[in-house]
Amino acid sequence: MDVITDFRPALEAVHVLRGQGIDRPERVSPGILKMAEDVLDDAHALLAPAAMYTVVDVDEFRPGRVTLAGGAVFEGALVARALAGATQVALAVCTIGPALEQRMDELFAAGDILQAIALDGAGTAAIGQVSQMVVNRVRGEVAERGLHRGMRASPGQEGWPIWQQRVLFDLVPAGEIGVCLTDSCLMMPQKSVSFVIGMGPEMRPDAVTCDFCSKRERCRWRVR
Repeated sequence: MDVITDFRPALEAVHVLRGQGIDRPERVSPGILKMAEDVLDDAHALLAPAAMYTVVDVDEFRPGRVTLAGGAVFEGALVARALAGATQVALAVCTIGPALEQRMDELFAAGDILQAIALDGAGTAAIGQVSQMVVNRVRGEVAERGLHRGMRASPGQEGWPIWQQRVLFDLVPAGEIGVCLTDSCLMMPQKSVSFVIGMGPEMRPDAVTCDFCSKRERCRWRVR
């Protein structure tokens, strides 16, 4: 299992704004837009993207349970649906490193709240880009194996308990890229993402996690 560090997120002000939860960036005030532009250089300098992923065979399916080769078990309605029909599973952990979060803490402590919030938005956008880059690599491997990929799912999403993060981390040695779990199974650094993607001859590449969420009809973040 290799450590991947050749990611190069390319952030723009619109990414920073969307990372802050602003879904209509074109309507923000000039001051908020300028702040988003001003943090771009710092954000890029603070990023240290890294990722790891591995592919594991699926051994058995049961209602609400997926057993992988070696005996690891994922439990939950979401992960069972996401991996249904998979013959293999790609498991990934990715991060942008701790430096950006440390800088955010310094800004909050100094009272530079708006700059800290903008930098937080940049970090959110950056980990989104990094995780998509990992998905693209998985997509390439799926194609090489002559398979199809399924939807992406993460521990902590509705239908997959957060404690299952420990099962994933037992399979992916994320400490090698500086990512660890707290007692409550949250990742540190916080700008980190873990996920699985099913691989198999009959997987659906068009399915998304939102299809299985009870909030899908009223969530503004829904993937359409």
